[in-house]
Amino acid sequence: MPARTRAALASIRRIGCGLAIAAGLLAGSPVHAQESHAPDAALQRLLREAQAAVPGECGKPGIDRLVRILCSGRIRIGVRDHYPLFSTRSGETRQGYEIDIAQAVAGKLGVAVEFARVNAANRIPMIADHKVDLAIATMGHNTLRDGQVRFIRPHYYRSETIVVGPRELGVADWKDIPGRTVCGTVGNGSNTELVSHDARLMLFDDAVSLPDRLDDQSCTLAAQDDSFFASYFTDPRFTGRYSAKFGFAQVPWGMAVNRNGSERLGRALDLMSQIFHRDGVFLASARANRIGTAFLEQQATVWARPECNNDTGTTNPACILPALDATLKPTVFADSVTAFEAWCASRTGIDVMLPMLKTAPAWSLFKDGIVNSLILVTGALVATLVFALGFGVALGSRSRLLRWPVRGLTVTLQSSPIVLTLVIAAAIIHAMFSYSSGVALGAAIVALGLANGSNAGQAISEAVLTLRAERTALPMSGLHLFSRALARSATQIVAFLINAAKGTPIASFIGAPELLSALTDITAFSSGRVSTYALLLIFYTGVVMAVVWLCGRFRSFLERSHAAV
Repeated sequence: MPARTRAALASIRRIGCGLAIAAGLLAGSPVHAQESHAPDAALQRLLREAQAAVPGECGKPGIDRLVRILCSGRIRIGVRDHYPLFSTRSGETRQGYEIDIAQAVAGKLGVAVEFARVNAANRIPMIADHKVDLAIATMGHNTLRDGQVRFIRPHYYRSETIVVGPRELGVADWKDIPGRTVCGTVGNGSNTELVSHDARLMLFDDAVSLPDRLDDQSCTLAAQDDSFFASYFTDPRFTGRYSAKFGFAQVPWGMAVNRNGSERLGRALDLMSQIFHRDGVFLASARANRIGTAFLEQQATVWARPECNNDTGTTNPACILPALDATLKPTVFADSVTAFEAWCASRTGIDVMLPMLKTAPAWSLFKDGIVNSLILVTGALVATLVFALGFGVALGSRSRLLRWPVRGLTVTLQSSPIVLTLVIAAAIIHAMFSYSSGVALGAAIVALGLANGSNAGQAISEAVLTLRAERTALPMSGLHLFSRALARSATQIVAFLINAAKGTPIASFIGAPELLSALTDITAFSSGRVSTYALLLIFYTGVVMAVVWLCGRFRSFLERSHAAV
């Protein structure tokens, strides 16, 4: 063999040996180690472990929700029915960014997706009650909700709350908010901030009501995620009438699962979210649905970084976003209230929750609500009595010029629903004075006084007419006649006084800050709705019982003082 050929073969052997050594080194190198720790590999291992339990463990109690999903071949996902660009429904067709995410999740799991309608008020209860396996429902991740559900990280979107109102309305920041009624949705995390700035809340179950309430002027302002209003601000008619006044509370959105029994499912979804960010799945869907992409573009860069693109990325503070800090300042007796709740649960099995006593904003609202309710009840009683005397004098008058116009007003008031009377009284008073809590209370007092006073006044006038018709032998001056009429109609007067006291909670309809309104505001950012409204029932039951007792004494006074023959 020529020397040149032998040299060439030796060179080939050396190259081959070098390649083999390099291949061996590469197999044990950090690159392959990194691939084994990639979120994709971790997700596949987790799914294989869960699939290995199917069907053997499908009938066993206490299995992880991920295994249950694989056993049933479907995942139940809670989504919203009307949140433009994110999740909308037309017949059986659903579309939007969150619908795309739900289908991508189901695709990764290899199961079918079953959608369930949720809203801001019931999405967490439906997770807690195991009615859905996963919620993808525009839910902001804040520290208050961390104890209620298990949020998936990384987050799939981020928004801020904006305050929207008529263009000509002079609202620019928080200093313009106190005393104004702001419409929002039950369960929205931004309600806490609004209440802390002395806004009056009018709450709806679904955000879709808000633009309509702006149009019919039920709401002067509406507060909701900027993502919700994004589609409306593409409508020239809407943008011609309304504008975004200011924004606050940037909050990341998270998918959520039950905190108990969903460890594997939550972990699988964490890994999916990493992959969807890194591979641009979230970003592509956002572009397809015409929603803002700045946050998702930033997140795609984050999750492509080596320190984040691994199976421990969701525990790395440099990669994940913190929840919005929505911690409320506790009251000085919050710990005692919590201990009492625990004692009730252990001794009676009843979950008593008293959120109005545990945080400073809620306690302030609660105290103000009680005070305002007592003012409202007292005012309604006085107004009813004053209007009753006035209507009684006018309707019992011999002058037709006085009697007939007042009779027409009485018939109108008696025929009108109390809510309509409240709205009209509020509209008239608000036209005369700028809105304030005192003005709303005044309007409610006038409306309740008119509605009940007109009925009591008619009873007095009928007693006057009856006494005249009796033609008693005793001479009666006008004052004497009226006194006897009061005595004779005392029972009806008292009945309408009691009715006025019982009707005061309806004043919340026009924004009067009485206890029902205060508790509605409190439950907008706290749990324990059943206990909260049970307390409302106890309060008003006590108030009405006190009014009944006082009215009984008042009736006795009328009968003793004015029933002399």
